[in-house]
Amino acid sequence: MSRVDTAWLRMDTPENLMMIVGVWLLSPRIELEALRERVSERLLQYRRFKQCVVEDPMGAQWVDARDFDLADHVVAVELEPRKGQSRMEALKEHVAALTAEPLDPRMPLWQIQLIQDVDGRSAMVSRIHHCIADGIALISVMLSITDGGLPPPKRRKKDPEEEHELDWLVDSLLKPVTNLTVQAVKLTSKGVAKGMDALMLPEHPMDGTMHMAKMGFQAMSDITAFAMMPNDSPTRLKGKPAIAKRVAWNDDLTLDRVKVVGKALSGSVNDVLLSCVAGAIGDYLRHKGDDPTGKEIRAMVPVNLRPMDKAYQLGNRFGLVPLVLPIGIDNPAERMYAVRARMHELKGSFQPIMAFGLLSVAGLLIKPVQHAMLGLFAKKATAVMTNVPGPQVPLKFCGSTVDKVMFWVPQSGDIGMGVSILTYAGKVQFGLITDAGLCPDPQAIVDRLGPEFDKLETLTLMLPWGEDQLNALA
Repeated sequence: MSRVDTAWLRMDTPENLMMIVGVWLLSPRIELEALRERVSERLLQYRRFKQCVVEDPMGAQWVDARDFDLADHVVAVELEPRKGQSRMEALKEHVAALTAEPLDPRMPLWQIQLIQDVDGRSAMVSRIHHCIADGIALISVMLSITDGGLPPPKRRKKDPEEEHELDWLVDSLLKPVTNLTVQAVKLTSKGVAKGMDALMLPEHPMDGTMHMAKMGFQAMSDITAFAMMPNDSPTRLKGKPAIAKRVAWNDDLTLDRVKVVGKALSGSVNDVLLSCVAGAIGDYLRHKGDDPTGKEIRAMVPVNLRPMDKAYQLGNRFGLVPLVLPIGIDNPAERMYAVRARMHELKGSFQPIMAFGLLSVAGLLIKPVQHAMLGLFAKKATAVMTNVPGPQVPLKFCGSTVDKVMFWVPQSGDIGMGVSILTYAGKVQFGLITDAGLCPDPQAIVDRLGPEFDKLETLTLMLPWGEDQLNALA
């Protein structure tokens, strides 16, 4: 097991289990046997889903399960709503309970539950330990098991480069900043590679030594900035989490509306969505009697570091950057521009690479030291936030339509909130998981996202539009 995957394996605590939990709502309903047949045909082509984890003093190993039984991993579950509780509310409660229930360490670390008759549909609830894969890789897995999905490429035998590929970035980080390190960084995904191109490849030719010195200075500056970063602003959302969790979701917002507003304000879809999240959190705190004016909180945002054509290889290849959310800015346009400025500051940063390296090193350490090291991330942030682009057309699964796709990101250390954003079939799916003690009503935050966007959209429409601006939107 790679060092980073080992770190995610060992990051489990009773309060925060490192599982990615997802829900598909399928219409019409599917049967358990059809689900098991599809999982057997498609998902089990990924060898990792038939392997157990065996830990030893040197780390952890993937070992083929001796008595693998698909029936242990794909099961039917009956919802039992309380009196007066809808089946959808019962599903949310059930999912929240699952996020706090550990997977059996004696078996492969995943499970799929099939729940029938959720508003006339089937609900497929998946739990996958983070040591198996990150979000980008799991999107690839998701697409491969749908109707018409492509299986993972066959692995070549005895490919020495592939054997060491999982730790390629770690090895580079442990070396001096040399030309070899530059080439390793260039192998990352297009998004990060392009963001760093301005640093690596200046517009005008310059002395190579000066160029490498500039890169080294940037790397050291980012390490220092991360270490010296003050702890996050105190709010009721930050504190020592307990075991019980709450989950919420919403998909009322259409992606086209977000794109239009983003284009009108010269921002990205991401800028608009993150601004709405900051606004919803700020308004929630005001409603609770707190004053967020002038306050900012940080969210640790994963940044993909893998080439997209390698997503089928599973594992974890992402860094983390601390994004500041200006929850204290009430004006929605001003808040959006503040988010955009924060995002711009992160471009060209080595912080995602450094975070990847820290997680890799942590995977080699004994647990007390590892937890102290990983606690550094928790002190700097209130939430973990991820934004994953999904398919823009509805998926089919076993002949049924996947109406909704939702997932919840795990939190590490003492972080008590996880925000998940997924664009799917023309809609923006928001998912929120919180500690039950710190935030017992996450739906109250999620339900504010739509109104926050409405305010930003209304303000955008009130701007003085000239012919040039209208042509730019056309």
